[in-house]
Amino acid sequence: MQFKKIAFFVISATILFTGCDSKKEEEQEVKKEVVKKEQTKFKLTTTNNAIIDLEKTKDGIIFKGLEGKVVLLNFWATWCPPCRAEIPHLNNLKNKYKDTFEIVSLAMGEKDGNMTSVEKMNNFIEEYKINYPIANTKENFLVSKAMGEIKSIPTMFIINPMGKIVQKYVGVVPQEMMELDINRALGK
Repeated sequence: MQFKKIAFFVISATILFTGCDSKKEEEQEVKKEVVKKEQTKFKLTTTNNAIIDLEKTKDGIIFKGLEGKVVLLNFWATWCPPCRAEIPHLNNLKNKYKDTFEIVSLAMGEKDGNMTSVEKMNNFIEEYKINYPIANTKENFLVSKAMGEIKSIPTMFIINPMGKIVQKYVGVVPQEMMELDINRALGK
């Protein structure tokens, strides 16, 4: 009888401790999975204090409030000569397609890694008469990471009204080429 009690106790203890260890491993696996999961939702504040909500999906990006429009997502910097050269073309496209097209511009900071100051950015916007929203926050770098870590600027993506990336540009792009791609994304 004594043997049965000892055997029962040993088996019960083994099951109890095995169960706890297994649970800890499962919790650790879940924690690892949470850490590995990339950020996919972003809230960007523009220079005029508007909020742009975007969500990175498997195929592209969904912009809350811009549904039904083609969006040009533009990664750039004030110190970048090709970026500055494209601003008049972007202004023209924004004016021409104002009802069906939007530009969301993400400033990637200064050469030293700091964000461009609010005053400098506002002066730059005024000087170049920029007519589209610009986000100038550290959140831009998280969006860059989600897009595959933007290494060169300017880098632009055209996203169709369904949120699918249909074109990527790296470097200076002629206005006519962007216009063709915008029309294609609009189904024209």
